[in-house]
Amino acid sequence: MHYIENVIGNLKNKSSNEPEFLQAVEEVLNSLKLVVEKHPEYQNLALLERITEPERIITFRVSWVNDKGQVQVNRGYRVQFNGAIGPYKGGLRFHPSVNQSIMKFLGFEQVFKNALTGLPIGGAKGGSDFDPKGKSDAEIMRFCQSFMNELYRHIGQDVDVPAGDIGVGAREIGYLFGQYRKIRNAYEAGVLTGKGLEYGGSLARKEATGYGLLYYMREMLKANNMTLEGKTVLISGSGNVAIYACEKAQQYGAKVVAMSDSNGCIYDANGINLDVIKQIKEVERGRIKEYANRVNGAVYTENNGKHPIWNIKADIALPCATQNEINLEEAKILVSNGVKVIGEGANMPTNIEAINYFLEKGILLAPAKAANAGGVATSALEMSQNSMRLSWTFEEVDKKLDAIMTNIFANCKKAAEQYNLGTNYVAGANIAAFDKVSKAMIAQGII
Repeated sequence: MHYIENVIGNLKNKSSNEPEFLQAVEEVLNSLKLVVEKHPEYQNLALLERITEPERIITFRVSWVNDKGQVQVNRGYRVQFNGAIGPYKGGLRFHPSVNQSIMKFLGFEQVFKNALTGLPIGGAKGGSDFDPKGKSDAEIMRFCQSFMNELYRHIGQDVDVPAGDIGVGAREIGYLFGQYRKIRNAYEAGVLTGKGLEYGGSLARKEATGYGLLYYMREMLKANNMTLEGKTVLISGSGNVAIYACEKAQQYGAKVVAMSDSNGCIYDANGINLDVIKQIKEVERGRIKEYANRVNGAVYTENNGKHPIWNIKADIALPCATQNEINLEEAKILVSNGVKVIGEGANMPTNIEAINYFLEKGILLAPAKAANAGGVATSALEMSQNSMRLSWTFEEVDKKLDAIMTNIFANCKKAAEQYNLGTNYVAGANIAAFDKVSKAMIAQGII
């Protein structure tokens, strides 16, 4: 398909220093070949060129003062990628690795993820190369206030609604919202999601991405005559996504035997004691190696530049940490160790070579843009509650989340079947999302 190859080639020329963004685009566009062949008019409309170019990229300086009175300078970003189906929506990430390539890749993925939810939200992403680790609450507050001093002019409940991501939790959202409220002199609750329950947040938001991943996995397994009951599971990461994926997996009768953080992983043959993990990570903000000091029989292994968690034998692997944590070498190890199912809880945790290998080997793969959409779906539900000035119970939100994730899988499966792609739910997710966004873009004209 010359059109797709030309679009990818031109993007490589223009964005040669943005590998994460190019990886995300290449994975999506290559899975759309059958769709584009069916719709030759897309080339005349330059539809792929438009859908891969952000509508707006905002970059700004963030100056703040640390506890020693020293001025620090970071760089802030907001990539408003596509607003064809609703206000821009996507998280803020505070991490030293943040750069324009990562922001663009995340924003691009967010467009498709948000479309899959069936809710009226466009795609965006933002953040800063600021590292919250080791900073005091006062330093984090000052940074967040300075960050919002610029961001506020680009967001709004009908314009762009940021949320949390890596490095941005309830504490950071609170500081950001407080500064926005002060600047705007108005209580616009719907401008940020992931807020505290005391000021417009939603029940089940913390659990949503992890729970949503398992709801999607449940449906995918059911469609292939399998179940989570009795399966051995590996979960990378130990943040919100990993913790609540573990919780729901255990509720479904699976045995989670390993979790990790950026330093290393722990293996517990008896099954992870989630109460200990929550104490270490949510209360103490500590490192996962502490688990091995508190639980008899648990073993800790340092990363040393690799991901030792993928060397452990299991039935199911759930990468829930960060992008590109499974490469081809690790994919081969997972398959040789008996893993039959992969569920992507993080954004783009598996690189293209690994994805292709899994698909070649008949591994069931739940793609991130579908399987981890539970977080943004519940953020949109938070926006709905803010608009109506009411709150739903945990059970009400969780029921809506379950229905959304069930529908997302159904749409991925339907799209894959429509193009005779079997159980290739990666392509199914891309096609289903692209169909919705492209129709909206075409309807609105050349803008």
